[in-house]
Amino acid sequence: MSGSDGRRPVFLTSGQRTSTTVLLAEAAAGRGMEVRSLADAGALTASAEAAVHWYGGPLAADRISDTLALGLLEPSDGWLAGLPEESTGRRVKLTTLAEAWQARRPVFAKPPSDKSFPAAVYADGSRLPRTGEGVAPDTAVLLSDIVTFAVEYRLFVLDGRVAAGSRYAVYGRLDPAPLDGDVHEPEIRRFANHLLTEERHSLPSAVTVDVGLVRDPDRGGRERWAVVEANMPWFAHSYAARVEDVLDVVLRAAGPRERVTPEDEGFLRAAPRVSR
Repeated sequence: MSGSDGRRPVFLTSGQRTSTTVLLAEAAAGRGMEVRSLADAGALTASAEAAVHWYGGPLAADRISDTLALGLLEPSDGWLAGLPEESTGRRVKLTTLAEAWQARRPVFAKPPSDKSFPAAVYADGSRLPRTGEGVAPDTAVLLSDIVTFAVEYRLFVLDGRVAAGSRYAVYGRLDPAPLDGDVHEPEIRRFANHLLTEERHSLPSAVTVDVGLVRDPDRGGRERWAVVEANMPWFAHSYAARVEDVLDVVLRAAGPRERVTPEDEGFLRAAPRVSR
């Protein structure tokens, strides 16, 4: 695998040795890519003229994206809140921390895409953070009704189809297992295919979509599939998904900006704001 100038494309990571980072780096090396880390001296200058793909956190990505001309795809902050309740299984609202602080009832709150504060159930808005990196009154936050997900799966989506998937949690506890052969696989694929057909224009061509089985004790234990959230593949754990297929999604989602298609341009991660 090499570029038109003969240089090998670079798979650049943040240097954190998570299991997903190690697996993706091994798969990328197997394709002939040059695997580099931000911890390596000279990683940025050595890679400046090669096609660079990224796997790592958004804060580090923001520092290097302009230098390396990265095109980082991510779903819009309001995507989940814009879905019909039949797809989410609960009411979801995109708002700001300033408004969320006024909540007087228990809510589930999370940042739309980054990790500026923990995603969790908060007794009321006063328990949400008021200080910290990335925390400000205008920080975006998703508020939703509290529901119970019996089981949750991560789907790596490429061009509107599920390329790879993995179970990652059972009743909120980490419990990875491959999607292939899972007892729920047929239901998940039906739900995902319908969702991805209906929402084909509202998501980038490479994205992760988490789905789960909601159990509603107030309705006799009724079960239904629902969307948990959508995220950027370049900052997502692969769990037990097939790593080669996950890599395909990551390479599309975080590669050279010049290769981003017109259809994906609206999903490019914006440059960070600079305080003056």
